[in-house]
Amino acid sequence: MYYGNIKKYDIADGPGVRVSLFVSGCRHHCKGCFNAETWDFKYGNPYTEETEREILEALKPSYIEGFSLLGGEPFEPENQRELVKLLRKVKERYPEKTVWCYTGYLYDRDLAEGGSVFTEVTEEMLSFIDVLIDGEFIEAQKDLTLEFRGSRNQRIIHLR
Repeated sequence: MYYGNIKKYDIADGPGVRVSLFVSGCRHHCKGCFNAETWDFKYGNPYTEETEREILEALKPSYIEGFSLLGGEPFEPENQRELVKLLRKVKERYPEKTVWCYTGYLYDRDLAEGGSVFTEVTEEMLSFIDVLIDGEFIEAQKDLTLEFRGSRNQRIIHLR
């Protein structure tokens, strides 16, 4: 797995100050995507144990409210198997911090058993996520007044 960026002081992708990981690889290719360079599965840097340590260390300060996972697309099957291990460690080490995840896939269709990107780790990955923002970005429904979303079709789903 590759990643495009780690933001250690993100205030745009969830409440409070957060650490955010932007993974690489996305098949949605939404028109008007703010992060189109991450569509390429090999964009950025290889995700390594050192990357994981950097993220876990960045989450340590008490003023960090949580972790946000974006992309690219975290729920591409190629990314899920690595990300579930990271999310497990985040929740074990920092159970008080919230995990937010952004996906273009639909929670009740694509991420459900039998869905287009459902894998053997999808349910476990979802079990570590507190808030899921789902749905592709639709440029015709772009709304700058929305909090934590880019277009009106996207939903904020509280999983925990």
